[in-house]
Amino acid sequence: MSRSRSISWLALPVALVMTLTACGGGTSSDSAAGTNEEGTVSIYGTEPKANLLPANTTEAGGSKAVEALYTRLVGFKAEDGSTYNLAAESITTSDAKVYTIKLKQGWKFHDGTDVKAKNFVDAWNYGAYAPNAQQGSPFFAQIQGYDDVSPATEGAAPTAEKMSGLEVVGDYEFKVTLKGPFSVFTSQIGYLPFSPLPDAFFADPKAFEAKPIGNGPMKFVSRTPNALIKLERFADYQGEDKVHFKTLDIKIYSSQETAYQDLVGGKLDFMEALPPSAKIGDKHKSDLGDRVLNANLLGISTIGVPYYVPGFDNLDLRKAIALAINRDQITKTVLANSYAPVDGWVPPGIDGYEPNVCGDFCKYDKEKAKEYFTKSGFTGKLTIQSNADGGRKEPLEAACNSIKDALGVDCEFVGATNFGAFRQIVDGQQLTGMSRSDWSADYPSIENFLNPMYKTGGSSNDTTYSNPAVDALLAKADGTADKNEAIKVYQEAHRLMAKDLPSIPVWTEKGIGGYSKNLSAAKLTFKRDGELAAFRVKG
Repeated sequence: MSRSRSISWLALPVALVMTLTACGGGTSSDSAAGTNEEGTVSIYGTEPKANLLPANTTEAGGSKAVEALYTRLVGFKAEDGSTYNLAAESITTSDAKVYTIKLKQGWKFHDGTDVKAKNFVDAWNYGAYAPNAQQGSPFFAQIQGYDDVSPATEGAAPTAEKMSGLEVVGDYEFKVTLKGPFSVFTSQIGYLPFSPLPDAFFADPKAFEAKPIGNGPMKFVSRTPNALIKLERFADYQGEDKVHFKTLDIKIYSSQETAYQDLVGGKLDFMEALPPSAKIGDKHKSDLGDRVLNANLLGISTIGVPYYVPGFDNLDLRKAIALAINRDQITKTVLANSYAPVDGWVPPGIDGYEPNVCGDFCKYDKEKAKEYFTKSGFTGKLTIQSNADGGRKEPLEAACNSIKDALGVDCEFVGATNFGAFRQIVDGQQLTGMSRSDWSADYPSIENFLNPMYKTGGSSNDTTYSNPAVDALLAKADGTADKNEAIKVYQEAHRLMAKDLPSIPVWTEKGIGGYSKNLSAAKLTFKRDGELAAFRVKG
């Protein structure tokens, strides 16, 4: 399915200049009749793994707060991910390599200071600089000078503190020079790490971490670990995606089941995903009625197979595991048809998706699974590690049971207390077995499903998978200015990667959420989160 991204210049001669201008999005600023503009909305959350800095937040737990706290140059429409201008007045280029970015004037940070070009440039430089150890650093890799601030060689010291490809032209204008043409850039800059930071951050980073100051529709009030993150509407916000309620409570739950009961009982207002038990027999429909939300999600679930764990750098073992998982049965029973089996590492709905890239290895075959398992010579116990909250336990237990039945080997689900604790294990490369590895589009591009996860040193390459031939194709695709031609090369990389089975594709979520009787309206986005601008509290 093709996705409109408002960047048709990619197929045109480079002499033409593209201007990306506002094309709508969010909701109208007019209040709906009967809406309580001073009301509170509570949404389901999991404990963030770290602070709420935008370049350090690449996981779901923290992103719910960070998305509301910071606004980037462009935003994404909830329905399909097409871009529209937020902080940017215009983004122009003649060659897909050098971009001139002009900002809208009059926009403020939550401390009242102006949002200026230097706030973007300083924030991006901070996020990219290796000693700052920001999780999202690799997303700046296309900018000229990135290798100087974040050397590819492990242990090498940076030779610069700032990227040469960023230049402040004036208070509300800056220029970005990339290493080469990159067809994804004008969509990528809508992702969290590309947020601006106020001067207050650089004056006292530690104080800022305790009370972050953003430029988004919501401002920070307080955070109680493992319990609550409280935000409040920013009255001076200028964006089209402004909110129509006063307070946002992100409630931290260790049990998705408990959260769902609170949703049904009106103690929680929004969940972007419902527990498996709520979907069995369409129970959620009788519980919520017309308050069930659906969305076309752009995401995928795989089972990670860490190469650093002894025994897993074994293709025959990975093939055996892939063949041993009965995806059809698990999605129909445990996941109550709210998920569908997948056949590759790029989900349907992404421009460039190709069916059956995984081939027969994404189809259940008990006999072949046993053959490859015997061939692998593996002995011992298999485990799948994950957070136990968020409804992740049940399908992974079912996957383990399927593996156990097909291979005749012991397989056990190992659950961390919460998502934050699980990510600490993953980021520290402390996995002792397979792991849950879900990915939702940061921005709607095939590139976003390949580079972060499967490029050597990618920001979310948790398994440490590495194939120089795949890397070369990804680099070639990155440097291809024409979007359609770039997609063809990304597809080549995807097909080549599939021969390695770097992780085990399992299923993709159909997108089912819900809201409480306290709201009159809510919306679910392609990223499986709430469109806050669409929420309305009953008057």
